[in-house]
Order: sequence, then C-alpha cells, then structure tokens
Amino acid sequence: MGTDNDARDVHSAREQIFDCIRRNRDKKVFYFNGWDAFGAAPVLRSIAQELRSIKATKKKTPPELCFDRIIYIDCSAWKSRREMQKKIAEELELDLETMAMFDKQDEEDDFNGVDHGSRDVLRSVSTVIDQTLGYRKLIVIFLNGGEDEVDITRFGINPEYRDHTVIWNFNRQYLTICVDFGKIKDKLRYTDLFVLLRQSALELTWSEFCAVLREEATNIVARHTCMLDINVVTECCLYELFMGYSFQRVIRSAWTAHAPNYWMCDGIIKEDGKKEMCRSILHQEIHWDCKFSILNIMLENLMKNPEAPFFVVKDAISFSIRRPCRWICVTSKDSDRIYADMKARFGRASSLFVALDKSDEPPPCLPNGFLKHCSNLGVLALSHCAFNFVSPPFLLCHKLRFLGLDHCTHANTSEANDNTNWTCLQNLWVLDLHYTEWDDILSEEKMDIMANLRELNIEGSMCWQLTTRLHGRLPYLQRLRIIKPTHKAETSTEISNSFVDKSELEILDLSENRDLEKLSISSSMARSLRMLILDGCDQLEDVAVPDGLPSPLRLFSFDGYGPAGRWVSSFELLPLQSPE
Repeated sequence: MGTDNDARDVHSAREQIFDCIRRNRDKKVFYFNGWDAFGAAPVLRSIAQELRSIKATKKKTPPELCFDRIIYIDCSAWKSRREMQKKIAEELELDLETMAMFDKQDEEDDFNGVDHGSRDVLRSVSTVIDQTLGYRKLIVIFLNGGEDEVDITRFGINPEYRDHTVIWNFNRQYLTICVDFGKIKDKLRYTDLFVLLRQSALELTWSEFCAVLREEATNIVARHTCMLDINVVTECCLYELFMGYSFQRVIRSAWTAHAPNYWMCDGIIKEDGKKEMCRSILHQEIHWDCKFSILNIMLENLMKNPEAPFFVVKDAISFSIRRPCRWICVTSKDSDRIYADMKARFGRASSLFVALDKSDEPPPCLPNGFLKHCSNLGVLALSHCAFNFVSPPFLLCHKLRFLGLDHCTHANTSEANDNTNWTCLQNLWVLDLHYTEWDDILSEEKMDIMANLRELNIEGSMCWQLTTRLHGRLPYLQRLRIIKPTHKAETSTEISNSFVDKSELEILDLSENRDLEKLSISSSMARSLRMLILDGCDQLEDVAVPDGLPSPLRLFSFDGYGPAGRWVSSFELLPLQSPE
C-alpha cells in the first residue's frame, strides 16, 4: 500500500509524514522514499528531532505523536544486523552484562571466521530489548544502509503486538536520486505503508534543491563532530554533482578521484589544522548515486538558474549562457560557441575542465588567449587538447593550485617564446599528468619553481628514473605516484638517494615500473611514509630499509605477478578515519 504527498521541503515532508501516522492508525511500519530517495535521510532525522522536542517541552500535540521512547538509528554505513541491534541497545542504555553479550559473540565469530556482514541479531539481547520496552509507546526511525529490508521484530521491537511505530528508508552513504521506486517496493515484505512524495527530485527548483541538499550536508556533519561548516559540505556536494555530470562519459574515472584535491585547490576547503581530516572524511561521504540520464535532465534544468555556480558547455545543449560561473566544464568542440564572450563566461572561474572527444586525431588545438581572462583559476584540467608546450595557455593563471593534463600534445604555434615566465608554477599544490609526453614540465629548472608542490602523479610516459631529479627539490612533497610508464629506464636500475630529504612523503606508488630492481627507503622518508605500493614491479629484488620499517606505514602492497585488473588505485586506498 502507498500514499503520496506534495511536500517540497524537509519541514513540509515531516509534517505530512506525521499526518500519515495520524490518519493510518492501523499501520505501524512506514517506508519514506523522499524526492526519488533524495532528502529522505534529512526528513527522517528531522522527525526524530521534532518528536524529541515535543517530548522534552511537553508541547500540546495529537496523541498519535506522543511517544515514551524515540530511537533514531543511522546505519547508512551498514555493517550487519548485529551492529544495528547494538546501536538500539546503546540507545536504550541496556546494562553492561547485556552489552557484553555482543563482545563475547563477536570474539567467538572472529575465532570461527564468521564474516562481519553476515552476523545476525542476538536472541538473548532481543529478549532484553522486548522486556525493557514492555508496553511503552515507542517509535524507531532508522536509515538502512544494507541491501535488504530487515524484520524489526527480530531485534526485540514488536509493531504488530505492541504500540511500536517504525519509519525507515534504504539509505547508504551516498547522495541518491533514484526514480525507479518500483524496485524498492519489490523488496518490502514487512512494511505497511510506502510514503511517496508527489514531486520528483527533477521538479525541484534551484532554491528547493539547495535547501534539501543543505539538509543532506547537515546529516553528514552530524555524523562527524570534526566537520563544522555546513556551507563547506554543501559546496563539496554540489562540486561532486558537477563533476559527475561533466565526466561520466567524457573522461577517465581517475580524475573524479581527485575530488578532495579539487575542493582544496578551488578554495572550498580552507587551509587550517583540520583540512586533511575534513577532506578525507568528505571523500568517503560524498558520492552521488544517480543514473546518467537522470543526472542529465536534472543538471541541465539547474544550470538554467542564474544562481547555479556551475556550467557545462556541451554540443547537445542548445541554450546559451553569458553569466560568469565558478566551475566550468567544456566538452564541446565548437570553438566559436565556446570561446565567444570569454571574459563574461570565464572571468570568475575558479575551476575549469576542458575534456574534448578522445576520438579526435589529432586533438583539437586550444585557441590563442584561451585563458587570458582566467586569473582566478585554482583548478585547471585539460584532456585530449593540443597547445604549445613552450608557451602554454595557463601562464597567466598565477593562483593555479591544481594542474591536470590528460593525453595532451604539443602544437607548434606562432606565439612560442623562449623567455617564457613560469611563475604560474609557484603556487601549484598538485601536478597530475596522464599520458602526456612533456618532459620539460618536470625539468630541474621548473621543479625548482614548484617549491610548494605537495602531490605529483604521473601515469604513462616517464618512469621511476624521474626520481633522480627530486633530490633537493619539492621539499613539501607528500604524495608521489609514477605508474604504468611507457618508457624504460636508461641505465641504473636502483633508486638510492632520491628520497633522502623527503621527510613529508606519505604515499609512494611506483606500480608497474617493471625494470626497477632496488629501492632504498631513507630514515628521513620513513618518518612519514604511510603507503608504499610496488604492484607489478616484477624485477624488484630488494627494498632496502636500513632503520627498519617506517612506524607510520599502514599499507605495503607488492604484487609482482597478479593481473593488472586486480590492482587498486592508491587514490582509493588508505582512507583517514574520523577521530571520534
């Protein structure tokens, strides 16, 4: 059975669910679907907050909404039914003897090799929960991050025989927009009423969408006490949505893995003591789960609003825009259309992605003066573009923090100048090169200018021998990846003193450097190294660590023979944990 409502914001949706509870006294278990799943978690959280406020202030309210116990459980990061039962037990503040049952059974399951995800509820604890609740009026509100509906009666909560109400939603740690609610309905066996909002997420206006998104950001902040600024989290969510729309079909997924770098280099996340922890947590939390066709419709509607901070120039988009935007992606090859009125379009841009069709050979050449109005750029990524390597278009971008080049080629153009000023490299934090044959960008002279570089990623082209240029340079380097080289080493097969002065290096990834035979880890480098990846280095004979393994080392991966398809990118490894 289902019911629909016409709410367009969290407050209205909450009130309409309250009305559903009042009007359907014979129903006990409610599933709330949000706006195509979007916004469901904030609405459920708001319900819990409002009911607790009613109880605390003894505000006059209909008897159907007066509860003795209000339990809110966030299991969006799903582990197991047992973990959910444990959270219920913690909410009820059960005695220490009962709580010890979880530890005892977990120890036994660890010994027997029982998978964490398959660990079921404990019947003995379910009995205690049932006895504790007795005939009290209870409401349980929970986010289910698992794949299947749970039978809440097995946890010690009995809507059928007691005065217990349940409101829940499938909600993994993703920002979800899913219009196919039929699949969800097919999973429901224990739910009495499916609460559906009449408006689709696609029908929300820009202001309505942002208001719901802000509530989603509030939910993320509530899970992590170190996350303070809801505005920052909201902007990161919008940026991730912009990237998903921009890159889903035109560019490699590895570029989307740079989201934390983009947030930092664009200026969304500011420089402070919590920046590393915040960006790592947000990278784990902020993922949009949405079909590309739905994303297309929604973003193209949102981009028409003058307040939208992003715009994507695609061949398929017929409407025109002249307002300045902060985040811009260009995938169209129509140069007249793209570069008309450049100052109006690009003048305020802080992030610019140009991702042209990889099937074009040779790659299209960027026009003269392409970036002359982009003085505010913090992030620049060019894919399948051609430009003059002697005098590249970003020379006037003095605020540049992130520079990404993917399959870019040199073009002989008349504006080349041997006396080029490369001061634009001074503020770089991240240099990311994918199959771009530009050795001079990493010449000793230019690396001397990149004094603030923190991350250097090279895929294809150069091999590990580039490290011989690093000694005495890039003093703040924290992450170095030189992977899948297309050029072999010329002479030496050993990395010896390249990292002697790299005391801040945290990640070293030399995957698929097949002719590397020896690697030395210096004592200064060992002070910070947390991840060492040597997958596919099948000629490696010796990793010399004179002072023993680095104490901060949390991951060492060496698979010299495994299939490349099984290797995991170091961008996806080693998530930082919240200090909670």
